[in-house]
Amino acid sequence: MPSVRHHSHPLGRMLAQLCAAGLLAGSTAMAQGAKRPMSLDDIMAIKQVGAPSLSPDGRWVTYTVGGWEHPQAKGDTAKGDVHENRSHVWLVATDGAAPARQLTFSERGESSPQFSPDGGTIAFISARGTGAGGNGPTPQIWLLRLAGGEAEQLTSGKAGAGAFTWSPDGRTIAFVTADSTTRDDDAKRARRDDPQQFEGEVKLTHAWVVDVATKKARELTHSTEWTVAGAPQWSPDGTRLTINTHPTTLVRDERRGAFIVDVASGRLTPVAGAPAIQSTPVWSPDGTTLAFTTLTQAHAPHADGMMEREQRTTHLTLYDVASGKATDLYDAKQFDEDANGIRWPLQGQLFFTAQDRAWSSLYTVVLGSGTATYKKTRFDGQLVGAVAFSKDAMKTVLALSSSSAPADLYFTRLDAMGERTRLTNANPQLADLALGQTQVLTWKSSDGQEVEGVLLLPVGYQPGQKVPMLVEPHGGPTGAHNAGFKASNGSPGQFWAGKGWATFYPNPRGSTGYGEKFMRGNIMDWGGGDYRDIMTGVDAVIAKGIADPDKLAVAGWSYGGYMTSWVVSQTTRFKAARMGAGLSNLESMYGTTDIPGYIGAFFSGPPDKATLAKYRERSAMTYIDQVKTPTLILHGAQDARVPIGQPMEFFRGMKDRGVPTELWFYPREGHGFSEYYHQLDKMKREFEWIARYTLGTKVLQ
Repeated sequence: MPSVRHHSHPLGRMLAQLCAAGLLAGSTAMAQGAKRPMSLDDIMAIKQVGAPSLSPDGRWVTYTVGGWEHPQAKGDTAKGDVHENRSHVWLVATDGAAPARQLTFSERGESSPQFSPDGGTIAFISARGTGAGGNGPTPQIWLLRLAGGEAEQLTSGKAGAGAFTWSPDGRTIAFVTADSTTRDDDAKRARRDDPQQFEGEVKLTHAWVVDVATKKARELTHSTEWTVAGAPQWSPDGTRLTINTHPTTLVRDERRGAFIVDVASGRLTPVAGAPAIQSTPVWSPDGTTLAFTTLTQAHAPHADGMMEREQRTTHLTLYDVASGKATDLYDAKQFDEDANGIRWPLQGQLFFTAQDRAWSSLYTVVLGSGTATYKKTRFDGQLVGAVAFSKDAMKTVLALSSSSAPADLYFTRLDAMGERTRLTNANPQLADLALGQTQVLTWKSSDGQEVEGVLLLPVGYQPGQKVPMLVEPHGGPTGAHNAGFKASNGSPGQFWAGKGWATFYPNPRGSTGYGEKFMRGNIMDWGGGDYRDIMTGVDAVIAKGIADPDKLAVAGWSYGGYMTSWVVSQTTRFKAARMGAGLSNLESMYGTTDIPGYIGAFFSGPPDKATLAKYRERSAMTYIDQVKTPTLILHGAQDARVPIGQPMEFFRGMKDRGVPTELWFYPREGHGFSEYYHQLDKMKREFEWIARYTLGTKVLQ
């Protein structure tokens, strides 16, 4: 999609002024020949590559390319049209001999393409048809024969179809779908007779199978006691499925389970003898063993049966189907992170991806007689995303990104991982842009703890230059910054680099990717060691002669928003701040968020006589009299994760004390922004605020 540059629109005029201001960048940004700095329009035009599926013979890859579209636009795309983020299905040969080609073009897009076991058909999810809103089409499974012809609809249930997998023989597809609403419920909603009970309305998801030839579907599992999460997984002989289950659909419900389902009869056999199973079990090639991740729960349940989220590393676990015996493969010396996307294509070898400090790597687990050996493959400054294997598992496709480019697909062989063929180039326009360079830094915190972070330098940066620096605490806190491409609405670092700014992304204690002990380092200590880790990191960048100590700003989202509010309540070293979806009062946050158990896990349970003092001690609102930093607050109006009272409390506290502040709510948005103009406004508004108060430059007139 071409960049949107219609500056006759009011927002377009503001963006034009923003780019024209140039601030500090000017000459350094243009020093890279004819290349220009990245604009906000450039960020919005970036395409996302994902969901690769490799044909059984390893000759073809189907995948998705996503980005912003404006399907209703006629002519000028800035005249109020609605932009939609859509993905479509593409196909490319793994020998790299021919360019990739787009296979699907529907208005609402397509997702989750999967090759059939014979390689002749691609199944995907798409909502096609007329209508809009509640009367619009639901997502269904569609089939596209590569021999030719139009895509045909396979499923037709009222509630649509969700995650799915092909049976090994290609005759059947297993999928999940939620309870559908009744005709009476639909009529009540239409006439707005629709009160809602908080945590009361529950639509459970169930496993179904559909015959590919006849299109006849039947429900395989139905329970009022649990809901199915994720795609069912077929046994190699096609007679059984595994499913992962939760007792409720509530985000705060940490209870988990799993079943083996007999496809012919629907008989359920619980996967027992293991702690809470966090992922859908996958089958070994010989069908005798299951692999999944588990999380041992040490917290006692509350009166409603739910408990705090355990802050531990999940354990890779094997389960012998015949005996029901589980074997925990956890070995902190070899691997101490969460395994993601487990694949078992070869007998005796498991594959998965995992965080690896500021990177993401591919891991292989070689299974011996009672042993498990973990091997890590890191790809030369690239981060591993999705992975797909051929039927013989010798051919692999990886989604790889780096600090200088978003993800593209690469083909390699299992026995020659160092040799890779690039298959896609979804964003060729980036070759015309001047980008800032990325460094991964380590430093010692105040107590001697080693901490790591990522530093994005301004475009054309020359050693010895002191530049303004934005500090961006990450969300979570069980999350982490990586050394990937910083050009999204959530992290537009390359735009800032083009304006002459450095952006610092610290991973303080509490972050994932550095082992369980480090991840647990901020339990009962929010705003303590993590805050000091960030401040000593800022000191380290200043000591390198890069950051100007008089031109610092801070901007975080979610837990990063909490840290932003905490930072400005503890120090005045930052000239400006942007608090995004941030929590300022932990006591009221616990009672209103949809994840109270996650908050409680860090503070020894709910606020009560024993814990209330700590909740208040680590809340920025307790220190509101100390806040002097001009702070912009941005928040989704429908945010259930961090409800709107959190920014309102902080805003009122600053407003009453005469601290410069603005609070902006974005209609229809939740914890993150999903609408085009909201993403664009967020990036523009935060830059204008921070530049004005840090550099004394008023960008917008």
